[in-house]
Amino acid sequence: MENNVKKLFVYGSLRSGFHHPAYEYISKYFTLVSEAKVRGRLYDLGSYPAAVATTDDVFIVGELYELKQSADFSWSIEQLDSYEGVKPEAGEVQEYKRELTDVLYNDETAEAWIYWYNGNISDEPPIPSGDVMDFIRKKSKL
Repeated sequence: MENNVKKLFVYGSLRSGFHHPAYEYISKYFTLVSEAKVRGRLYDLGSYPAAVATTDDVFIVGELYELKQSADFSWSIEQLDSYEGVKPEAGEVQEYKRELTDVLYNDETAEAWIYWYNGNISDEPPIPSGDVMDFIRKKSKL
């Protein structure tokens, strides 16, 4: 049942290593469970990454979090939906959609929320490693 899932998988600016202001929010309401991965492909949109689900044997690297207080779920996920553009204002495009996915971590599998990109990635460059942190490090050395 959807409302019982209190875990979140993040792969971009919400990851701890980014030191993005949005991470302060994550660390306040969620506890880091583990580094993790999900089946999917990652693309470079310039200022942020885009994750797209796949059934292929390729993975996106990220972090698995669990909500600290179950009672905070509706409010906290609403804030993240707003940050990710899940419910856009009139005339805006819905960039991401929040869905449940299987997350692999420490030889276990858990169901968690993820924000999949909702746009067209056909002309976007892939991030072959599936790890946006690794991609940024390598890009900055060029």
